[in-house]
Amino acid sequence: MRVVVVTPPTPVVSYAEAVVRLRLAGGADEQGDVEMMIAAATALIDGPGGWLGRAIGEQILEARLDAFCASIDLPYPPIATIVSVKYIDAAGIEQTVPSNDYVLAGRKLTPLPGKAWPSPRNQPEAVRIRYDAGYEVVPANIKSAILLMTGDQYRHRDSAPELSIAAERLLEPLRVWA
Repeated sequence: MRVVVVTPPTPVVSYAEAVVRLRLAGGADEQGDVEMMIAAATALIDGPGGWLGRAIGEQILEARLDAFCASIDLPYPPIATIVSVKYIDAAGIEQTVPSNDYVLAGRKLTPLPGKAWPSPRNQPEAVRIRYDAGYEVVPANIKSAILLMTGDQYRHRDSAPELSIAAERLLEPLRVWA
């Protein structure tokens, strides 16, 4: 399964929050740099490319599979809703599975009792599941870790962002292992 970001995540830490945390004057000359540092810290832990194994900011992801299986564990929780389940049929035409044919329970997507997944064409990524993922209200330890990493970048501007031990300890309880 390959997962791609369809709609990028909404920011989970604002420039104003960083100004307060870093005790900055809040001048316009630093705003672009600080926002870039927030984005870099967030990207380090968020979504398909992130260390945490979760979607942090609200975003739309698409899981691409070669075929359906009885129960599909969607990665990068929390998962709010399924946007669509599409597949390429034997004739090579994209079809949509009706939303009343399946159910989402936590991370598991399964056909409803009495229903079955259709048979897709035998080709790579014939099945595409779009879903809304990410927190509506981001947990405090995630926001704190992002602010901590942003502060580290601000103080050490010449080095690449990395996950500090303190940030890792804040995030560890929420980390999803594959």
